[in-house]
Amino acid sequence: MSCLALALQPSNGSDILLQTREWFPPARALIALSFFRQTRQAFSPTKHPHPNPKQKQPPSSSSSSTSAADPDDATAAEFVGDDPLAASNGQVIVGVESKYRVVYRLVNSIYILGVTVADHDDNSINVFECIHIVNQAVSVIVTACRGVDVTPVKLGRKYAEVYMALDIVLRGVSNIRLAAMLGSMHGDGIAKMVHSALDTENKIRGGDSWASVESHAAEHLASVQAFSNARFELPLETVAAGDEMAASLAPVVQESEELKEEMEEPDSLDPFAASETVNKEKELVGGFKKTMDPSSKDLTLALAGLEVTTLPPAEATQSTHINVEGFEGEYGGIEFSNEQATIGETFESLSDAWGGGLDPSEFMGPKKIHKKEGLAGLELLHTSDPKAVEGKDGGNVDNLVKKPEMKGPEMYISEEIRTEFRESLLARVGLMGVFYLKTMPPKGSGEEKETEFSFRVEGTSPVKRFAMQSSRVSSLGNGLFHVRTAPSEEPIPILKYSLQPKLTPLPLRVRMVKRVSGTLLSLMIQYVSSPELPQPLKNVDFVLKLPVDPTLLKVSPKAILNRTDRELKWQVPEIPLTGSPGRLRARMPLDSENSEEEPEIICYVKFSVQGSSSLSGITLRAAAEGNTDFYEVDHRFETGVYMCN
Repeated sequence: MSCLALALQPSNGSDILLQTREWFPPARALIALSFFRQTRQAFSPTKHPHPNPKQKQPPSSSSSSTSAADPDDATAAEFVGDDPLAASNGQVIVGVESKYRVVYRLVNSIYILGVTVADHDDNSINVFECIHIVNQAVSVIVTACRGVDVTPVKLGRKYAEVYMALDIVLRGVSNIRLAAMLGSMHGDGIAKMVHSALDTENKIRGGDSWASVESHAAEHLASVQAFSNARFELPLETVAAGDEMAASLAPVVQESEELKEEMEEPDSLDPFAASETVNKEKELVGGFKKTMDPSSKDLTLALAGLEVTTLPPAEATQSTHINVEGFEGEYGGIEFSNEQATIGETFESLSDAWGGGLDPSEFMGPKKIHKKEGLAGLELLHTSDPKAVEGKDGGNVDNLVKKPEMKGPEMYISEEIRTEFRESLLARVGLMGVFYLKTMPPKGSGEEKETEFSFRVEGTSPVKRFAMQSSRVSSLGNGLFHVRTAPSEEPIPILKYSLQPKLTPLPLRVRMVKRVSGTLLSLMIQYVSSPELPQPLKNVDFVLKLPVDPTLLKVSPKAILNRTDRELKWQVPEIPLTGSPGRLRARMPLDSENSEEEPEIICYVKFSVQGSSSLSGITLRAAAEGNTDFYEVDHRFETGVYMCN
């Protein structure tokens, strides 16, 4: 995403070529090229003559704002480096609402331009990669014109080759393939340039193509089959010598009588018939045969000479019980028995102790102690059976309240208002809002589906400026926007805006009056809510910065005094939309030494509101009626620096 478009722009005349990525609109690239042309004309020698670029310029000559340009020019440019547009290469940031970074190189009278967006906060733009792509485009142009004498006429003769080469360069090529493309530009033509990617890489690196590897594999398989089917005849002398050598090396083995009997075959039978020894029953030890007669003497003969262990006495088969006695009685014990088979069953009584601890009440008789209920029975929820409450974690009180699950993408508006009152007059005001998008949380499978939909923004008449994150949002005009982004755990800011000061609504007007009589300072703060608010303001904090740490302080109504920070804080639960203004009073003595100086006192107001509508009146709608591509949740607005002095 480093380079979005490549273009060729002559010093005088219309643009020669524009090559963009598939998803980058050519209209935006043309806007960036137009801004670059206007910037060049604004800084041309006819308007502002440049000194020699080799000389070091003072800091004032390398301005990075639009003050050096013509004041009637509508473009905004920010130059990177010294001597803007005076050297043969460099970069410049152009644009008003959407800013673009244009990396340029001047070859003869043709500007080779690379267009990308300005750097974001996350530094996702690699400007060095964009410079590298522009340098590769310069190599293509110089090769097409057979030298640095680059003119529009020479480029027109090789326009098709230049167009395809810049299209490949824009998508990223290695130096190996770039060299092959430049070599085939005046020879093999476009077909070799486009389809020679894999063969070129393999040839340079010494690798074989798939066609040659396949032929080698077929030849190797044929050779293996030929060798496996080959037969060789040995001379009789060689076979006889081998038999003599094997007889001299192998030991002489005496064949047993049983083996001889098995190998002997009657002469009358077919030599290829099966041997009858297979059907003969093999005799067991000493000619012992199975019998069901218990009185047979063969069992005694079979067991003769064998050691037979005697059985243990009957007492040894009983389970062993170890009693554990304490000062509260018998706590039970542990039984070791030969009947238990597994270790888990043997220590089953011990495993319960690791789960919840020993309970002495189980060993103190059948009487059950009644537990007293306290804390409105909350302890019964913690100690109750998890099966009693539906769900896996039924015994936990925190899990009884189910959190609402997301049905789809959610959007809301967050606004921050800042004001400054001087006594009762409004000195400054400003409001900035942000559109936030909450996508479905990623599942972690690696193949996450992107969130994509369109929405409409209405009530934008008081907006002074809109700024959008171009990597995720694009404007379709007439208040329509299209968003496309990957899933994220955190809310994503996609649109930012600010209101005009004269059209900014004030949720709360504040007035502060002070009076000094001798060494006694009296303060009064008046506040009144705007009747146009959708709901009353709740939990409003008024923080008064005191000039000194008061020794005697009288307030009405009650307030909280922080002596460390010298702050006096009132907490108002709710301010009604209509009615008389609220009043906060404070009185304190001042030091006699500083009584002549005018004390500086500042009052800060803090509140936060969450509801169905925004403070500015901007509304969020679906692109079409009845469309549920996203869900609109509660909007919110809060105070930034809301003060009165």
